[in-house]
Amino acid sequence: MDSLPMVVSAEYRGEYRIYLTFSDGVKGTIDFGPWLSGPVFEPLKDRAYFARFFIDGGTVAWPNGADIAPETLHEQARSHSVT
Repeated sequence: MDSLPMVVSAEYRGEYRIYLTFSDGVKGTIDFGPWLSGPVFEPLKDRAYFARFFIDGGTVAWPNGADIAPETLHEQARSHSVT
């Protein structure tokens, strides 16, 4: 069984974009804008709050408990990344 790729570094790239590096070497800039709907993601629409992300449990998370599954981010980095 393959291990789940984890986020090992994250760098803010403006607006709702974060450049991610995964444990398997995949890298890419992800636009989180399309995911910012629903109550838990509402605070992230404030770009200053969005920029307060951190790595927790191998994925990107925010102080309010919002996060996105690392496998979802990995798939986006592999197939839809923007640099």
